[in-house]
Amino acid sequence: MLRMLTSAALSTAALTVALTAANAAPPEFCHDYAEAAINQVRAALADPRCAGAVHGPRWTSDRRVHFQWCLSQPIPAVEAERGARGGYLHACRHG
Repeated sequence: MLRMLTSAALSTAALTVALTAANAAPPEFCHDYAEAAINQVRAALADPRCAGAVHGPRWTSDRRVHFQWCLSQPIPAVEAERGARGGYLHACRHG
């Protein structure tokens, strides 16, 4: 019984990885995303009203981190992340 459960869990994990890879954003999309992310990070750091709360992976200035994360995500998740940064920038500048 334990062997069957272990086998089923491994099969489910493999399927999840395969489906995630199949739905992941393509490299060219991720290059654009990473560039936009870096521009948002720079804009946040340059504005004293925004810079104080800019920390964590969302706000890293390492382009590779943004690119690698994007490659592992479906496009809607990537767009949501870009939107979250944009929403923060708008709020801190106009709030």
